[in-house]
Amino acid sequence: MKLQHAWARATPVFDDENLISCAGLLPVMGLAEEAGLSDLLTQRVHVDAARVASAGVNPAGKITSIIAGMAAGADYIDDLDVIRSGGMGKVFEGVYAPATLGQFLREFTHGYNRQLASVARAHLVNLVGVTNLLPGIGQRALVDIDSLLRPVYGHAKEGASFGHAKIGGKQLLRRGLSPLVTTISTTQGAPVVAGIRLRAGRAGSGRGAASMVIEAIGTARQAGATGEILVRGDSAYGNHLVAGACLDHGALFSLVVTKNAPIHAAISSIADNAWIPVKYPTATVDPDTGKLISDAQVAEVAEFTAFTSTDRPITARLIVRRVRDVAKMDELFPVWRYHPFLTNNTEPVAQADITHRQHAIIETVHSDLIDGPMAHLPSGSFAANSAWAICAGICHNLLRAAGTLIGGEHAVARGATLRRDLVMVAARIAAPQRRKFLHLPAHWPWANHWNTLWNNTFNGDIGPPAVA
Repeated sequence: MKLQHAWARATPVFDDENLISCAGLLPVMGLAEEAGLSDLLTQRVHVDAARVASAGVNPAGKITSIIAGMAAGADYIDDLDVIRSGGMGKVFEGVYAPATLGQFLREFTHGYNRQLASVARAHLVNLVGVTNLLPGIGQRALVDIDSLLRPVYGHAKEGASFGHAKIGGKQLLRRGLSPLVTTISTTQGAPVVAGIRLRAGRAGSGRGAASMVIEAIGTARQAGATGEILVRGDSAYGNHLVAGACLDHGALFSLVVTKNAPIHAAISSIADNAWIPVKYPTATVDPDTGKLISDAQVAEVAEFTAFTSTDRPITARLIVRRVRDVAKMDELFPVWRYHPFLTNNTEPVAQADITHRQHAIIETVHSDLIDGPMAHLPSGSFAANSAWAICAGICHNLLRAAGTLIGGEHAVARGATLRRDLVMVAARIAAPQRRKFLHLPAHWPWANHWNTLWNNTFNGDIGPPAVA
C-alpha cells in the first residue's frame, strides 16, 4: 500500500460533529442495557452522595461510561475521552469526561466494590439469559481460579508490593498488584469472568480463594448450571478450604496438591503396570513407531486422604501424571517427574487428567485482560484500581456475549479481535426526514458480522444501518 502523492499535502481538520470512531459501541452497549446493566447499577451501587459530593451522582452512568471506554480500547483513565469524540454525544446519554470518572473512581471504598462485584455477577447471569454465552452449561460447568501479578512502577500505588511472578520460565519478584480471577466455561463455550478481586502484590495466591470459589459456584448455578460443576486450580488452591468449599456447595474439584511425604509415599505405592499413556488433544503420533510423541503417563490412588493435619481431612482420588525428565533421559533407567492432583471427578483416569489440564484456559482470560483494560492499573487508590478491575471483567463478558450473538469464530475470539472487527469501525450519523442512519465504511470485511450483531441486539426493531 502506497500513499497517493497528492494526499501528502492535504490539510487534516478534526471538525466533524457527525462522525464517530467506535460505531460498534451502539450494539455492544445496547446489549449491556438489554441485560440490565444500568438497572443493576442503580439498584445495587449506593454511593453516599453526601460524603463524596457531586462525584457520587449517577453512578450507573459513570460506570457504564467506563465500561464503554474499555470496550473501545481504553486502558487508562485519560483514554476514556475516546467516548466523547465526534458525534458520540448524539447517540449516547450521560457521556462523562475522564476527570469526572477518575474522581468518581477515587471515591470508591471496599464496600462500594463489593456492591459493584455483585452487579458483575448478576449481569453475567443476565447475559447468559439473553445470549448463548455459555452453551451446554446445564450439563457441565467448569470453574477455574488463578491469580496474576500486574506490575506497577509508581511509588504512590496503594497496596503495591513485591510478589512472585514467572517470566520466561523463571521465578522472580515484581512490584505490583495481584488480582484473583475466577472464570466459568463449558466444553463448547469460551470462559467468562465470574469474579475478580484485587489484592496486594505480596498476597499469597490462595488468599481469599475459598470465598471466590463459593461466589463463582453460586453464579454458575444462577446462570443455569443445573448439572455438574467442576472447580479447577493449581497448587495454590489445593487446600482443605477450597476443596471443602466445593464439597459444601455441591461442586466437584480438581486441584493440584503440593508434594509432601504422604503424597510421595502414595506415588511410590503405584505399581509399574498401573501407568497408562494419556493422549492429549494436541499430542502427535510418531509415523514410524505409531506411538505418542508425548510420553506422559497417568495412574491413580483410588482413595487418598489429604489435608490430615487440618481440621478437615478430605478423601478423594489422587491422580498422578508423570513425564520423563529430559535432562536425565535414560532409556534403561528413566527418571520421571510427577504431577499429582486431588479430585472427586468420576471420569476415567486419563480423561480426568485431560480435563484437569484444560484448567490452563483461564490464561486466555488473563491474556485478554492484560491486552485490554488491565494493561494498566491507572489510579494511586487501591479501591479505585479494584473498581477498574471489576469493570474490566464486566467489559470482557460483554464483548464475549457480543461475539456469541454473531457466532462462528467471533464466539471464541479474543477481546482485541472483537474490538477491531466490531467496535472500532467509523460511522457517520445522518437523520434525513428524522429517520436515523449510520453510514459505515464500504467493503468493511466484517460488515455481515456487524449487521448480525446489530439485528440480534435490537431484535430487528431498529433494523440494519445503511452502508455507504
